[in-house]
Amino acid sequence: MSTQTSGFEEFVVARSPRLVRTAYLLTGDRDLAQDLVQTALARTWPHWHRVRDNQPEAYVRTVMVRLQRSMWRRKWRGEVPTDVLPEPGSSAAPTDAVNDRVVLAKALALLPPGQRQIVVLRYVDDLSVEQVASIVGVAPGTVKSQSAKGLARLRVALSTPVPVEERT
Repeated sequence: MSTQTSGFEEFVVARSPRLVRTAYLLTGDRDLAQDLVQTALARTWPHWHRVRDNQPEAYVRTVMVRLQRSMWRRKWRGEVPTDVLPEPGSSAAPTDAVNDRVVLAKALALLPPGQRQIVVLRYVDDLSVEQVASIVGVAPGTVKSQSAKGLARLRVALSTPVPVEERT
């Protein structure tokens, strides 16, 4: 293994699940999340020799946030076709953990991209205000205000009953 690649493969294997989870919450789509992580890792690869000894996960998260922001600006976000339609009236218990994650992901998708990035990094990835500010490229005060606004919108969205058909 060359000096440049030292530790990159291990980093990818160890941190990919967490990065994909973060990316899913940023994008609201599993396939887009995997694409986002893969692209971020591909962009990190050439810089690995200077990133590996600092905070590589923070670097990759920063790349993910910037990529997601640019994807949001240039891609059409209209209807998304699906192969499988949900069966009317069929759903597991509303307290089922899987349904809770789906409901949360849908609520997060209602937030503007900047607020979603801040809420996910701050509360799901449990990063400090300063870390989020550094990754997203805003002032700490902006992180605080956008966190508050994002959480308020999530509370409203999550307090509104979601019909069973929309949970699956």
